[in-house]
Amino acid sequence: MRLWRSVVGKLWMTILLLVSFVLIILTILLIQFFEKYHVDQIEQSLSDTAEKISGIIESHRNDGLGEEIVFEIVDDPMAVAIAYDKERFHYSPDTNESNKIPPYVFLNDKELGKVFTEQKVIKKELSMSDVHDPGSRFKNYIVAGVPLHLNDNETGAIFIYQSLGVLKETTKQTANLILLAAGIAIVLTTFFAFFLSTRITAPLRKMKEAALELSKGNFDTRIPFLSHDEIGELAIAFNQMGKRLKFNMNVLRQEKEQLTNILSSMADGVMTFSRDGTILITNPPAERFLQQWPIDGSEANGPIPPEMAELLGQAVADEKEHTGELSVQGRYYVVIVSPLYTHDQKSVRGAVAVIRDMTEERQLDKLRIDFVANVSHELRTPIAMLQGYSEAIIDDIAGSEEEKQEIIKIIYDESLRIGRLVNELLDLARMEAGHITLNFEEVDVGAFVDRITSKFQTIARDNNIELKSHIEKEDIIFSLDPDKIEQVLTNLIDNAIRYTHENGKITVTQSVVKGGITISVEDDGTGIPEEDLPFVFERFYKADKARTRGRAGTGLGLAIAKNIVNAHQGQLTVASKLGEGTTFTLFLPNRK
Repeated sequence: MRLWRSVVGKLWMTILLLVSFVLIILTILLIQFFEKYHVDQIEQSLSDTAEKISGIIESHRNDGLGEEIVFEIVDDPMAVAIAYDKERFHYSPDTNESNKIPPYVFLNDKELGKVFTEQKVIKKELSMSDVHDPGSRFKNYIVAGVPLHLNDNETGAIFIYQSLGVLKETTKQTANLILLAAGIAIVLTTFFAFFLSTRITAPLRKMKEAALELSKGNFDTRIPFLSHDEIGELAIAFNQMGKRLKFNMNVLRQEKEQLTNILSSMADGVMTFSRDGTILITNPPAERFLQQWPIDGSEANGPIPPEMAELLGQAVADEKEHTGELSVQGRYYVVIVSPLYTHDQKSVRGAVAVIRDMTEERQLDKLRIDFVANVSHELRTPIAMLQGYSEAIIDDIAGSEEEKQEIIKIIYDESLRIGRLVNELLDLARMEAGHITLNFEEVDVGAFVDRITSKFQTIARDNNIELKSHIEKEDIIFSLDPDKIEQVLTNLIDNAIRYTHENGKITVTQSVVKGGITISVEDDGTGIPEEDLPFVFERFYKADKARTRGRAGTGLGLAIAKNIVNAHQGQLTVASKLGEGTTFTLFLPNRK
């Protein structure tokens, strides 16, 4: 930092300029005072000397000794001119020509001429600019003139004068003394200024360093105050400011953490926007929403869906809350956009958007509607058959005992179907409510899979389907509930047989993987449409009956199987391609 830009330099320059200004004024006044004093003293001295010379000349006017006495008592730098009349002027013999004032100057000067005409004592500073070259005041003369009385009819004058050149040396010495004093004063002033400014700037530098530390977030920085003046009070105020800033920052940090935790724990997405649509703040659900947009992976259409951008523009334009719905990659969202105002509530500075994922609610509504429709559909057919065949018996339509037995057999089968449907619904409800009990046993998985596969060999042969099992590793002992897993595999193999055409092939594969085992049921049947894959484990889901073999099931088997596998902490997944086949994979983890 340059000196004149610092407080020390500015204070030093200010004091130095002030002292210099005072010394200059003082020098001018002192020089003028001394010059006036010396001029007055010279005038008085010349006047007194002239009076004495006049008295001497008058007392020796007859013996001629007066001039000798006068010339003896008049020494340099004074000079005397004795005018016995206007024609006769006698100068002291040691007067230089350059220092001699011509007689016409005395005679032509109006004031000095009064010595002859009016017999007055005259004291005057005489400028010799008309005699010599113009110059400074030091080339002027102080002239004292007194009348000289010789006889009654003869009057003359005594002119004694002295050059002001003698003041030049005096003024020079005075100026040198003042300059010496000024130099001493400047040195002392500089020392005092730097001492004083150091006392001031040292605490200021500490305050600057402390302020920089505060700007970095070190709010524990403190400044020691060693005085009780304004600097000390400023240090106390600075320390109090640091404490207050630390307290306020802690409060703000806590509020920010609280707000962040609230936003992070919200199930709904929250985004805030500036007035021009720039995204400012998001929480995790909102970030997941943004990751789904744009669909093509580019930002050609903007960072948010156009429907949401339109709601944002409307909320900022009319300063009202707007609600809309949008769909992104098969998920449904409700967006509520509200304007954000400035602190004075006079203008809109942006908007906040709340994004609620309504996909699950929509799916639940669809499942509820489908559940009612499917249950009604599943029950309507057997109930109608029960009603119809019961009426046939009552009306005695059956002509023979065999026909009656056939009708009774149909009524019995349909009642079993209704009972099976109701039981499966009750089992599924208990499973989804978590009321499922598993009885774990140590089971040879290879033998277990072979046994279940063998149960379906007859049905597979009747339908000209090749059913085989593939065990990658024998003698694997695993802990599971054999009854529940058998129910799952029975459902999967039965579905595979019903959805596989003649001369098809079904393979049940058991393998050991990291963390557990997998059992997969693969067929080369009709497959499942891609749009139906997300719903295969939902209740009452059934593929197109035109592609099934034999009587269709209730549509609850896969939902029950899914819940059984989930109870084992496992996973049941499906992979299928329409017309090429389907593979269901069951993963069971090792028990911990």
